[in-house]
Amino acid sequence: MRRVGVRTGIAVLALAAVASGCAPGTTGPGATGPGATGAAGTRPAPGGQSPQEQAAGAKHTYAARAAAARRWGLRKVPLTPPAPPATKPAITTREGFEVEDHEELDLPPVFTTVPTKDKVVFLTIDDGAEKDPAFLRMMSDLKIPYTAFLSDYLVKEDYGYFKKMQDRGVTLNNHTLHHPYLPDLSYSRQKHEICGMQDVIEKHYGKRPELFRPPFGNYNRDTLRAAKSCGVKYAPLWSEEVFVDHWDYREWDRDLHPGDIVLTHFRGHADWKGTMPDMIRRFMDLVTQKGYAVARLEDYL
Repeated sequence: MRRVGVRTGIAVLALAAVASGCAPGTTGPGATGPGATGAAGTRPAPGGQSPQEQAAGAKHTYAARAAAARRWGLRKVPLTPPAPPATKPAITTREGFEVEDHEELDLPPVFTTVPTKDKVVFLTIDDGAEKDPAFLRMMSDLKIPYTAFLSDYLVKEDYGYFKKMQDRGVTLNNHTLHHPYLPDLSYSRQKHEICGMQDVIEKHYGKRPELFRPPFGNYNRDTLRAAKSCGVKYAPLWSEEVFVDHWDYREWDRDLHPGDIVLTHFRGHADWKGTMPDMIRRFMDLVTQKGYAVARLEDYL
């Protein structure tokens, strides 16, 4: 479903295109005042737990995740991402991806990676064609965060599927009503595609998104002007794209980097030689092998 086009007003890079912590506790068992210790004379760990209880909880959490990894056929247990940054990184448009008057008009930044030293990547999934219940179970079981970018012409077949996704903590974002090649459209038609999808998501899921991804990754100045007028704050693209049987890379080194945004699509046997769980296995096996955790994109914005 990807289409390559020339974005009006931007320089095309010569790159390969690719489609917890709680507040410190003050009491332990039997303690009554600030700084009191537990029965064993040790200061309680965060959340009011003793260090032993905290260690036991971490061990239990890991065991549960390891069991889930075995059930879903992963080679290794997924790594746990760090806590979200207390100070969010400054998000700016990637060099070469600007449009005319981008900064002057304060248009949404277009970026392929998030500036961070955390060894994390972000999984984003586009459109909504495949609605696989096993995928929902797998992601919940493994507790892998991801961000969805939806197009109404596909989502409207089953709004309830994506409500289940939202109920599991996934943020549902804008990928236009009909997935057109936006630079071919007038400003008013682009605004209809983007604002119209804002309306659909608000109606069915209760909140207007702040993230928008242009179909095929193609946009022009009118696209970003329209997106801003519809309440969009960010326009994330991607650094890598994962399929059921291979990866595509934007950068010359064909490798992952801290903060990279990874794209995939809601697809199944109709388009792939496999299922969405098959794709997630490929994704997680490489990410974990390279020492990366999967974090939630919205936590860094």
